[in-house]
Amino acid sequence: MTVHIRPCFLGAVAMLLMSGCSGALCAGETSPVPAASRAEREFRAAWVATVNNIDWPSAPGLTTDAQQREARAILDTAAALRLNAIILQVRPHCDAFYPSTLEPWSAYLTGTQGAAPDPYYDPLAFWITEAHDRGLELHVWFNPYRAHMPKGGEVTGTSIIRTRPGLAKQLPDGMYWLDPAKKETQDHSFAVVMDVVKRYDVDGVHFDDYFYPYGDGTFPDDDTWAAYTAGGGTLSREDWRRAAVNTFVERVYTGIKKERRSVKFGISPFGIWRPGFPPSISGFDQYNGLFADARLWLNKGWIDYWSPQLYWPVNQIPQSFPVLLAWWAKENTQARNLWPGMIIGKSANEKGTDEIINEIMIGRGIVPEAPGHVHFSMKTFMRDSSVLNAGLVAGPYRRQAIVPSFPWLDAEAPEQPAVAASITDSSLQIAWTHPDSTDVFRWVVYSQYGTAWSYTILTRNERVLRLPGARTAKDTRRNRKPEDPAEIVERLTAVAVSAVDRMGNEGAPAACPMPAQR
Repeated sequence: MTVHIRPCFLGAVAMLLMSGCSGALCAGETSPVPAASRAEREFRAAWVATVNNIDWPSAPGLTTDAQQREARAILDTAAALRLNAIILQVRPHCDAFYPSTLEPWSAYLTGTQGAAPDPYYDPLAFWITEAHDRGLELHVWFNPYRAHMPKGGEVTGTSIIRTRPGLAKQLPDGMYWLDPAKKETQDHSFAVVMDVVKRYDVDGVHFDDYFYPYGDGTFPDDDTWAAYTAGGGTLSREDWRRAAVNTFVERVYTGIKKERRSVKFGISPFGIWRPGFPPSISGFDQYNGLFADARLWLNKGWIDYWSPQLYWPVNQIPQSFPVLLAWWAKENTQARNLWPGMIIGKSANEKGTDEIINEIMIGRGIVPEAPGHVHFSMKTFMRDSSVLNAGLVAGPYRRQAIVPSFPWLDAEAPEQPAVAASITDSSLQIAWTHPDSTDVFRWVVYSQYGTAWSYTILTRNERVLRLPGARTAKDTRRNRKPEDPAEIVERLTAVAVSAVDRMGNEGAPAACPMPAQR
C-alpha cells in the first residue's frame, strides 16, 4: 500500500520528514467545525485539602516517594474523571507545602513543623508539573488568617506564634488566629500569597470561607479595637472588622493582577450571604459571624471566579442549592465566572450520585454560558466509588471540557497550529506544531465521521493522534428496512486541530484536507 502524505502547514513538514515521510505542501484553512460541535466549556475542579491530612498526604511524615505516589494517584484519578482543575491547599495555617522564607514547612507534610521533606523535594513545584502534564490547572489554596490548630501538632519555634508574638490570638477552642484588623497581619499574609505568585507557575490563587473564625462573633481583638478608636475611628466594631477583610481581599486581587495578570483569583465563601437573601433562605450569617461581606467582593469584581459553598441538596428548602445559586447569579454584576462548590462526601451511592448530577445540570441551566463547579473533596473520588465516579463519566462528564475563558483578563486566542496527516488502509495519523508553544495549554482535535463531529482534548505535551479511518455506528434511521444491517460504517471525512491557552481561549481550528490514497 502506498502512503500519501499531505502536510497542511509548512511547520509540520519537519516532523513528518523525521519519520521518513515526504509530500506536497497545501495551504492551511480554518475548519468549518459547527459551533454546536466545538469543545464543551465547564470548570470541573476538586479541592485537595491538606489540613488534618484530609486528602493529601494521607498521613504526616510519609516518605517523599510515598507522597509523590499519592499525588500522582490523585491527579490520575482527576484526569480519568475528566476534571480540568485541582485546588491544592498549600497553607493550612501559617505553614507551607513549599520552601518558604516566610513560614515553616507544614507538620501535615513532614510530621514536624519546620522540618523539610527528606529526601528533599519541592511539593508545590512537583504538583504543578504533574498537573499540567495531565492537562489540569493547579490553583493554590491559602487560609489567610488561621495560625494554628490543635491537630496541627506541636507549636515549634518556627511557628508565627513564636516568631511574631502578639500577631496571633488564642481562641477558646485552642486554635490561634491572626488578627485580621492588624496591618501586620495583612502585610504578612499578602507577602505569603505574592511570594508564591512570583515564584511558581500557578494558574490561580484561592481563598475558602475562613475569614474571622466561625463562632458567636466574638474575637479577642480588644487591643486592636482600642487603638482604632483612640486614633479617631468612627466605624462600629462589626463594620471595622468587615472593612479590614474588604481591604485585604481587594489588596490581594490588585496585587496578583499587578504581578501576573494571568493568575486567576477565586474565593469560595460560605454559601449564604445573609439569612433572608433570598427571602426563603435561613442559616448562618457570615456577614455578622465571619465578618465577610462576600456579596460586596462579588459586586466589586475583586475576584475572577466565585465558588460559594452550596453544600445543601436541591430540596432542602431553607438552604436550597438552586435557590442560592440563582441568587448569587443575580448578584454577579461584573459577570465573573460563577462555579459553585458541591459536597460529595455523602454521594457514594445512587441517591447521592443522582443529587450531584442534578446539581451539575441545574448549574448548567442557571449559568449556561460558562458553567462550572468545585467538588469537596478529592478523598471521595479516591475511594473509587463505582457509583459516583462511573455515574459522572457516563453522565455529565461523558465528554471532556476546557475551562471557560476570562475575557476581562485576556481575550486573545492562540494562533492556529501547523497540521499534517498520513493515511493508511485503516487509520489516519495527524501531527502538529505551533509557532508559540508557550501560549498553548491544551489541544483540541476535531474529527468528522459521516456527518457527525466529535473531539478529543489532549495535553500540552501531545503532538500526534491516530484516528481510525472508519467506525461503526448504530443505524437509527426511522425508515430503515428490516433487511438493512443494524450498524453502518461511518468514514472519517474531516479533521481539524485547535490550540487552547492558559486563559481558556481557543483558537480557530486548523483544517487538514484529507490525504488522498493512490
